[in-house]
Amino acid sequence: MKTPLALVALALASTALLSHPAQAAPKQTSAVSDAALIRTLPGFTQGEATVNGVRLHYVAGGQGSPVVLLPGWPQTWWAFHKIMPALAREHRVISVDLRGMGGSDKPTRGYEKKTMAQDIFELVRQLGHDKVDIVGHDIGAQVAFSFAANHPEATRKLVLLDVPHPDAQLATWPLLPAVGTFGDKIDEAHPFAWWFAFHQVKGLPEQLLEGRVHLEQEWFFRYLLKDEGAIDARDRAVYAAAYASRDAIRAGNAWYQAFPQDIVDDGTYSKLTMPVLALGGPGYGWLKSTLTGKATDLRVLKVEGSGHFIAEEKPEATLGYLADFLK
Repeated sequence: MKTPLALVALALASTALLSHPAQAAPKQTSAVSDAALIRTLPGFTQGEATVNGVRLHYVAGGQGSPVVLLPGWPQTWWAFHKIMPALAREHRVISVDLRGMGGSDKPTRGYEKKTMAQDIFELVRQLGHDKVDIVGHDIGAQVAFSFAANHPEATRKLVLLDVPHPDAQLATWPLLPAVGTFGDKIDEAHPFAWWFAFHQVKGLPEQLLEGRVHLEQEWFFRYLLKDEGAIDARDRAVYAAAYASRDAIRAGNAWYQAFPQDIVDDGTYSKLTMPVLALGGPGYGWLKSTLTGKATDLRVLKVEGSGHFIAEEKPEATLGYLADFLK
């Protein structure tokens, strides 16, 4: 009897939703809008700037030396919300939606990290800053590294969270996992980033994921979070809404499709001379092996007990590292 009753309940719920689409959607959308989220962060406001041919959305607050925060996939500027208020006590904090992300434009081209770094450089200049500290996570860390490599005169200090810039090592990653190493949670000694390959495919992910991108995100959060509650229901609704459309899925995938060119660009970069701090969860080994030899003043530290999403899983520890490094 359980299955028929469940099917009847599902049919009734679906009928009710389809009968009132206008009432259901706006409430959900408004609850996770940038305006609603910013109201939870006193002292912060949002802005837009057209730079390098694209419109970028950002959220800023606080006074002091500027710190630029760059998030990664599958997130938005909101990824740093747990650390933004405390950082703003000493700094002008600017959390940016990258090209292709959240409230920013999603053009068909320009997802090489060098181009995206130019976006951020022009944004920094437009906001009136000559030199900034730049903190990046995931794809944002790759853009932050490229910013420092291409615009060292504008970079005071660089912080990378769990991911380095693509280099030749990335091209050697295996297509298949080692026997017995792949499950619901990452094996840090044998990570298997299958989505790096999946996101190379053009067109198909949009068809598969439109309207159900949350399924991929839920798997990804489960695999890479140690504390799954660190990204709560509201956070997940924010990110699901941000990547719900075909355009958003296409743009997010384009960051990965640019990796081959990013690897080529990496081979042209000189050694970084500004102070560099790399904080690793599962990516600690990747950071250490990739960054060694690429910076003259480098610290690579393991954030104990953290998964991939360091600023959300360990906000107090992250703030402690940043306060010490950026002072």
